[in-house]
Amino acid sequence: MMLWDTINNNLATIWLLLIGFFLLYYALTDGADLGIGILTLFTRDPEEREAMMQSIHTTWHGNQTWLVIMAGMLFGAFPLFYSIVLSALYIPFTLMLFGFIFRGVAFEFHANAKRKSIWIYSFGMGSLIATLAQGFALGGLLGGIEVEYEKFAGRSWDWANWHAAVVAAGVFCGFLMLGAGFLIAKTTGRLQERSYKAAEVSGLLTLLVSGAVYVQISILHEEMAAKWVVWPPSLLYLFLVLALGAFAMFFISLRRKKQLAPMVWNWLVIIFSFTGLSIGLYPNMIPSVISHSLTVQEAAAGPLTLRFMLGVTAVLLPVILVYTTYSYWIFRGKTTGESYGNSD
Repeated sequence: MMLWDTINNNLATIWLLLIGFFLLYYALTDGADLGIGILTLFTRDPEEREAMMQSIHTTWHGNQTWLVIMAGMLFGAFPLFYSIVLSALYIPFTLMLFGFIFRGVAFEFHANAKRKSIWIYSFGMGSLIATLAQGFALGGLLGGIEVEYEKFAGRSWDWANWHAAVVAAGVFCGFLMLGAGFLIAKTTGRLQERSYKAAEVSGLLTLLVSGAVYVQISILHEEMAAKWVVWPPSLLYLFLVLALGAFAMFFISLRRKKQLAPMVWNWLVIIFSFTGLSIGLYPNMIPSVISHSLTVQEAAAGPLTLRFMLGVTAVLLPVILVYTTYSYWIFRGKTTGESYGNSD
């Protein structure tokens, strides 16, 4: 009975944690796919580009599905958040969809094309557009959205500022880091060696830009700034230390030429960094530097809706996780680099 009362009293927070989980799962999986797509733009060797695309061709469709699931959950659990953010950021979201279209069409056409280079280039450009669009959307949200009377009250280009550009640079470097780590685990030979170098460079850039994002958000939002000076120290410090420790272990694993460890430490870097940033902004779900910030409770749907959705999710989420885990297990192992389509 006490457990049920606790759940009922914290439905909005539970749903915030669930959506955060889906967002992280998407970032870790499709982020690696997008990073690999961008890396193809910097690779001239046709065989290496084939191996890069081959490494993700069995899983990239499923990885995008997490974004669709998360959008549906946001619509049901936080309809006010969904409507305001979609109104404020519809331009980067539209660009992201175009990027996904380019990437999807290029991937499918590449498999059977005689001239593969144009489709590989399209795949890379689609990945780049989707990545930058996601970065600017996240930056526009973290930078603050003007809300009045529970509606978006700003301009359609408010997201296009240097604050969002810094966040977009962080997403770009972070996805490159994920893509390089995935290639280390999935490839061999010269491509793997190049991936070690790409992971080290992108990791250093991600560390620098992530620090800039933390400083920037702390300056913009008083709620986060206050959590740096409270006593006893907030959990913000704990996750900052964990993120820095994961960064250190990531670089150590690269120097030791580990194959799976860089990807795992990369995941932990993103999980700890995202969690720390979320703790810094909580309970605000839509931060604002001009108007009233919208809290988690204010953005949430009614208790009946949240309870119903929680019951459905409790049944479906384990099924989805088992299926995706099994899919990754079936297609484990190294990439051969052979074409997966008919090039006759």
